[in-house]
Amino acid sequence: MTQQPTHRGLRSGLALLIATAIAGLATPALSQNVPVPKPAPKARDGGVQMSAQEKGPATTGATQAPPNPVIPDPHRNVPANVFATFDANQKAQAARVSSYLSSLQTLVGNFVQVGPDGSKTKGDFYIQKPGKVRFEYDDPSPIAIIADGSALAVRDRKLATQDIYPLSQTPLRFLLSDRIDLLKDTNVVNVTADDVYISVTIEEKQALIGTSRLMLMVGVKDGQLKQWTVTDPQGYDTTVAVYNLDSSKKVDPGLFKIDFTNYVTPAN
Repeated sequence: MTQQPTHRGLRSGLALLIATAIAGLATPALSQNVPVPKPAPKARDGGVQMSAQEKGPATTGATQAPPNPVIPDPHRNVPANVFATFDANQKAQAARVSSYLSSLQTLVGNFVQVGPDGSKTKGDFYIQKPGKVRFEYDDPSPIAIIADGSALAVRDRKLATQDIYPLSQTPLRFLLSDRIDLLKDTNVVNVTADDVYISVTIEEKQALIGTSRLMLMVGVKDGQLKQWTVTDPQGYDTTVAVYNLDSSKKVDPGLFKIDFTNYVTPAN
């Protein structure tokens, strides 16, 4: 029997996804269905060849089955950022990922999210750059995440409430920027590659919240975004794997409107 993620566990995962603290949430309890973590990709010598995806957005054809997200090793050691230690190959890999992310203007698809308690949720997402995104979680989850270009709302349809955060304070802005140079615009602390993924880890330090990390993973063979993992200041990971990506569909602008009338914003 599949264990349904608890409302508290899902909220914890959402808080990690947007890398900001939601007051009052307890440390997530461990689920009985916690997947066995897989090691983060390790660096290897030699260049990583990418396809023509560097020249423009990628679009897949046939419908894909939900992927199994690659859960990073929770004991992984991410080195401190010393830019001079990045070799030419690592810089080239980061540049390719930057080029791919910058080439995207719209992107729709499906996602699988694994929370820090091991719970899995699925849904659909819509991106329109710059700054707009919507994540719709499948039933029975009542959660939706909407960014309108300046603010980000975590909405609960069941409770008719939503939490509002500045988009500039969430790691989603890296995915939603019109143009991005990872090595110039972010604090990249690690770039690794294997036969499957190029992984770029970005670190953010905020005085009041602490240090959080975002690890982006792009496929070596097709050059497409595969997943990202957000690590909150307490060390908890939330991983989101994406699939059935399409960068050619037109997206309804109404999907990115934050409803301030029908949803109450709780006072802090």
